Amino acid sequence: MLGRVSTSDATTRRSLIHHPDFRRLWTGDAFGQLGAQLTALVLPIFAVQQLAATEWEMGVLNAAEYAAFLVIGLPAGAWVDRMRKRRVLVVADLVRAAVLATVVVTAATGHATVPLLIVAALIVSVATVFFDVSHQSYIPGLVGLDHLVEGNSKLQATASVAQVVGPALGGLLLRVIAAPALIAVTVVTYLISAFAVGRIRQQETPPHPDTRRPLRVEIAEGLRFVVHEPYLRRIVACTSLANFANAVGGAVLVIYVLRTLGLGTAAYGAILSAAAVGGLVGAVVAGRLAQWIGEGRIIPLSALVTAPAAALTPLAATGLVPAWPLLIAGGATFGFAVIVYNVAQVSFRQRVCPPPLLGRMNASVRFIVWGSMPIGGLLGGWLGTSLGVLPTLWVSVGITALAALPVVVSPLLRMRDLPGAPALDA
Repeated sequence: MLGRVSTSDATTRRSLIHHPDFRRLWTGDAFGQLGAQLTALVLPIFAVQQLAATEWEMGVLNAAEYAAFLVIGLPAGAWVDRMRKRRVLVVADLVRAAVLATVVVTAATGHATVPLLIVAALIVSVATVFFDVSHQSYIPGLVGLDHLVEGNSKLQATASVAQVVGPALGGLLLRVIAAPALIAVTVVTYLISAFAVGRIRQQETPPHPDTRRPLRVEIAEGLRFVVHEPYLRRIVACTSLANFANAVGGAVLVIYVLRTLGLGTAAYGAILSAAAVGGLVGAVVAGRLAQWIGEGRIIPLSALVTAPAAALTPLAATGLVPAWPLLIAGGATFGFAVIVYNVAQVSFRQRVCPPPLLGRMNASVRFIVWGSMPIGGLLGGWLGTSLGVLPTLWVSVGITALAALPVVVSPLLRMRDLPGAPALDA
């Protein structure tokens, strides 16, 4: 089993910056996050501007990016618990690099199509399932339970920096280079990520094959833990509905910004980057906010902020005020609230889950909270075609408001501290 940092080590270490293996994981995560942000920016723009994608095609593309979480999300956790997680992370990065390299070649030769992008997104989503489940299951054993909040905060901060730098850099680069060239940059970032993670020295010993039980039994254990843990059940319901709402709006967001509002690609990238600043601030202050407000009540309070923030995006089309300030303010506030929420809830579920169940627990959570996104993407594409882009965004805002109810109408709002990890059998 992956070794854990002792309590004495955790208390004497000033920061995870002094943890060599965490630094390697952090470096790999930084480049992987940058690649993911560039990919998320350039593929929809490429589809809308150069391949003339329709609202429905954009909905399908959006759904494809998360389809694997719905299709293989549950067994992936059981598979990951049987594997060396570092190896899974490296292979996932290499698969994503290879798929995007194929997109670059087909685009450069004039053979790129929207269906090809959808297939590429499906394959990348499979790799991302394994990467994300392994990544979240790898952190506790690598840094120790006492450093979970610090580790998650640093990784969330890295993700937020990537969200700031990636869209801004990508938007500027798209003014001087073609989309296939920018996709090629993402290939390089994934390769660097694979190299950095591959240099982690801490050794893992996967469970012996003789200790394995039927896959169905192991999957059921992870899902049962998520469903039966009362606070985690409410958090998962909130996150799943919020992600569903975000996917509904995300299906038409690029069309809304580029066609409805008439903003260019550089402006779109700049708006995403400015919005991500809120997420970066949230990652930096999440730990202190949890200590000040309480790690229990910070979850529903941050969830309450998301719907008013999301409403500023469709309000930008009213023309009452310039679109830019509303888009930036709404995105920044939304990003701040989401990251504060995520740091708190991810740290809680990593701490409360027994280590042997981490992979299956994380996969079960991903199955529920990310599995809703392809359905939301398809709904957003259909609504965009049937009702129009702006009504679709308002539907997304309404679902976002409903998503907060499971944690707001719960004991979490009155709790300062959340329970720790359950006792394990000797």
